[in-house]
Amino acid sequence: MNKSAISVAVLVALAAAGCAKKEEAPAADAAAPAVAAAAAPPAEIVIPGERITPESLTSTADGHVIIGSVQARTIWRAAPGSATAEAWIQPGTDGMQGVFGVFADNGTSTLYACSGSFGPPPAEGPPPPPSTLHTFDLATGAPKAKYPLPEAGAFCNDIAVDAGGNVYVTDTNNMLIGRLAKGGEKIETWAGKDGSLGKKGEVLDGIAVLGDRVLVNALIASKLYAVSIGADGAAGKAVEIKTDRVVERPDGMRSFGGSDLLIAEGGGAGRLSRVTVTGDTGKAVTLKEGFPDGPVAVTVVGTTAYVLEGQLGLMMNPPKPGETPPPAKPYKATAVEVGAP
Repeated sequence: MNKSAISVAVLVALAAAGCAKKEEAPAADAAAPAVAAAAAPPAEIVIPGERITPESLTSTADGHVIIGSVQARTIWRAAPGSATAEAWIQPGTDGMQGVFGVFADNGTSTLYACSGSFGPPPAEGPPPPPSTLHTFDLATGAPKAKYPLPEAGAFCNDIAVDAGGNVYVTDTNNMLIGRLAKGGEKIETWAGKDGSLGKKGEVLDGIAVLGDRVLVNALIASKLYAVSIGADGAAGKAVEIKTDRVVERPDGMRSFGGSDLLIAEGGGAGRLSRVTVTGDTGKAVTLKEGFPDGPVAVTVVGTTAYVLEGQLGLMMNPPKPGETPPPAKPYKATAVEVGAP
């Protein structure tokens, strides 16, 4: 595995999920259901352009939907009620590379974004920058700071924020959770060093906070894990959440109320599920099935969830020279009514 760039094996796994196929906090996604429905939610939000590969989305308390992309290296934003997203934070801003997870935190007016380079490093010249957590002003998009992940070969994939303002990220390549303490200057490896979150290659992906626990999923292994947050901020023992049915190839997920998760599942025809977590068990309910272009992320505005389809297969398997490319499809996030938490 190449340690100076995002693991190709990980991206292949993500693409496979896409073809078959982040919070009980002052954070936007958790607070979004309380937003007044000032603008009717559109049935779809389209991200214009080609070869964008959107990979994550988030929402603010006032109803903006924010979308990051891998190939275009751009962060888009759709105004409340708008059916079209517009380019907002441009490629290369403060060194930003391909954008994976994005997360809006209203409490600190901060947008968090996982950034990394795509594919193998160049044969000549300097290696690409390390996978990094970037922060931007949530109102203006101006850069605030950036925090490289601490482990060799790291891949910053998704983000969650707890009620105390501490930030957690999944390091997909290393099957670890990193933590940026509130007011801290660097990300520390927080959980998973003992292998308790699965083995390398199982793709640690989505992340959310429910109360005093951090929940993560492993895409390839189709598993959910919970790690308790100690009074001193230290990680407790990781436990697997046993669900009443398989949560198949889970990708992006968000907390929904005090005990539920909304999870984009890439297995089968692709679906959005709501998982109620009680202790170390979970009850899964399918909210909508049928996302043929690979559901990769979910966010909530008011009582409406938006499910993002990434079309990752187009990135991993582009047409060969002389081949006719498949018909272009719009990149979009589809509305699903989910009601109150």
